[in-house]
Amino acid sequence: MTQATDTPPSRSGLAATLDRYFGITKRGSTHGREFRGGLVTFFTMAYIVVLNPLIIGGFSKDAAALDVEGSWLDAAQVGAATSLTAGVMTILFGLIANLPYGIAAGLGINSFLAVSVVGQVTWAEAMGLVVINGVIIVILASTGLRTLVFNAVPRQLKIAITVGIGLFIAFIGLVNSGFVTGTPAGPPVQLGSAGSVATLPTLTFVIGLILMGVLMARKVRGALLIGIVGTTVLAIALEALLKLGPAFENEGGWSLNVPQIPGQVFALPDLSLIGNVDLFGSFERIGALGATMLVFTLVFTNFFDAMGTLTGLTATAGLADKNGDVPRLKRALIVEGVGAIAGGAASVSSNTIFVDSASGVGEGARTGLANVYTGLFFVMAMFLTPLTQAVPLEVAAAALVVVGAMMMAQIKEIDFADFSVALPAFMTIAVMPFTYSIANGIGAGFISWVLVQSLSGNWRRVSPLLWIVALGFVVYFARGPLESVLGL
Repeated sequence: MTQATDTPPSRSGLAATLDRYFGITKRGSTHGREFRGGLVTFFTMAYIVVLNPLIIGGFSKDAAALDVEGSWLDAAQVGAATSLTAGVMTILFGLIANLPYGIAAGLGINSFLAVSVVGQVTWAEAMGLVVINGVIIVILASTGLRTLVFNAVPRQLKIAITVGIGLFIAFIGLVNSGFVTGTPAGPPVQLGSAGSVATLPTLTFVIGLILMGVLMARKVRGALLIGIVGTTVLAIALEALLKLGPAFENEGGWSLNVPQIPGQVFALPDLSLIGNVDLFGSFERIGALGATMLVFTLVFTNFFDAMGTLTGLTATAGLADKNGDVPRLKRALIVEGVGAIAGGAASVSSNTIFVDSASGVGEGARTGLANVYTGLFFVMAMFLTPLTQAVPLEVAAAALVVVGAMMMAQIKEIDFADFSVALPAFMTIAVMPFTYSIANGIGAGFISWVLVQSLSGNWRRVSPLLWIVALGFVVYFARGPLESVLGL
């Protein structure tokens, strides 16, 4: 790279050092492309700073996910910790793995914690499970066992799990928006209120969903962030004009937080949630078996989501070697596991590689330098957490549905013509939303895969390791009667 003669030596030296460390020229990139790629990745991922506090946090006790003791996480604190953790882990991933993939709180796991876990344990205990999950992932990655376990699960089931989580997330969004509601009698669910979209907040969700969908279809950078901001502005205008208020005070009002212009935009981040973790309290509260199965679900979800995302992004970036392997794979998997530990320790849920990083790759990012820029932008976002209070749940729900649709796209890779594959895949996909549990879907898929494949003469398709995992799920599903029999 030719430098002008009047370039200050220090700047020239820094540029040369960065080039050597990250291999920018070697990978066919430039400093400018890395900066633009990092910026685009941030704008594409930045919705997590708004969305994560709304999923696992709240602004009052009656507008938050309550744990077993009735405690809740403050949304502003979650937003600040989400930004900091994403910033630090994204920079660390760039420096160590030298890959342009952002890391932040994963949507699947945060929804799992808010919906399926904290009803059994406290938030501190739930985050302790996330930390344990991260430690296990680091150990698996360090010893090479992560690759062994990954290879034991059939590709069709891996895809079905991703699709099932997508459908589960979308269903949560539809319910949170009021687009899908329960019925006093008759069918378990219905459209809106008495079969109609009858409230302005739900209509706002529909408008947000269409806006985000159009932006995604047109491949607009930062489509989800733009959609969240644009629909929130609409929601604030509707509230200012019509004074809808919260739903618990006025039928037809906003489900949780009322969209209003925040009193301030900038604020010093409140990082008091960091370190609020109880590592082993959940084992005492719900027993070793129940806590172990929750950890297994977290590990499995983290494990395959990150592996699939890492492989797909590397192929898209053209960074895979001739055998299709990811460069610095072991380092990448270790750092990703550390992200889970950091996310639990900061009370923001497990941090993992974001597929949204594909936008930065499309902009030209090829090295970890892009991650350094992305991470710095996340750190700066800590000072904007008051903005999260303006976003109503109905707007966040639209983003959940869009993300769910993105994850559902992989269903085309499942061979439904082979019924020994179709039934386990279907059970995995269907059981997750229908039972409101990712763990149940994974268990149903594993057990049905082992039994259908073995009894239909395809026992060679079943790994011995899968038999062990399936047996564990049998015990998990029967834990109620077993605990009664054993007097636990």
